[in-house]
Amino acid sequence: MTNKDVQATLTACLEELHLPTMRAEFQALALQAQQESLSYPSYLLELAERECQQRRHQRTERLLKASRLPLAKNLQTFDLKRLPAKVVQQVRTLLTGEFVRRQENVLLFGPPGSGKTHCCCALAQELVRSGQRVLFTKCNLLVQNLLVAKRDLTLKTLLRRLAAWDVLLIDDLGYVQQSREEMEVLFTLLAERYELGSVMVTSNLAFSQWEQIFKDPMTTAAAIDRLVHHCTIVELNVSSYRMETAKKARSGQN
Repeated sequence: MTNKDVQATLTACLEELHLPTMRAEFQALALQAQQESLSYPSYLLELAERECQQRRHQRTERLLKASRLPLAKNLQTFDLKRLPAKVVQQVRTLLTGEFVRRQENVLLFGPPGSGKTHCCCALAQELVRSGQRVLFTKCNLLVQNLLVAKRDLTLKTLLRRLAAWDVLLIDDLGYVQQSREEMEVLFTLLAERYELGSVMVTSNLAFSQWEQIFKDPMTTAAAIDRLVHHCTIVELNVSSYRMETAKKARSGQN
């Protein structure tokens, strides 16, 4: 076979094997290998690594899109310097992702504007980049979806779909007051995920105020018990980032 025939046949084989990156780069890399006197195994390894790298990148992009995370809320835009040393250490530990592998939960508490959502989303994005499947949802939207599923007799199906995610990030628990029926379906979800998948929750209400959310002392105690049994609690007792930014902007104008 001529060199042209070899390249055409190899291209066809790589296409059949669904190796697009290797198909696109094998010729240029072969020339580089000749110039650098690379061995055949080294050349093949470089091709395979590029294929794997591209596949990991594409998978990460798919997972980020599916996660519904606000991508602007990432580690690069989150100011860790605002946080107490203990919280910074907690964040760094959570970035390892070990809590996901142990099906543990993360609860972030703090006043409005303290950075709970930003911190949680930044952590979640890093989890996605390490291969974890994360779903972000506002609490009120999640509850409404669960309630509709219950009405349509498809709640079990929705719970199974939600169980497929490694991490369920529920933002603003208690921010909007819900009815007893709405909180019952949320409790059902938390009970279903107990020790089977991680939950990340942000809330501006302390545990002592969660009866406002679940409407019933026993349900409240049961929900808290399931969430905190295997859990990291992060308290962002810092001033509002938005207020600080507004003050700096006013100071700059004066």
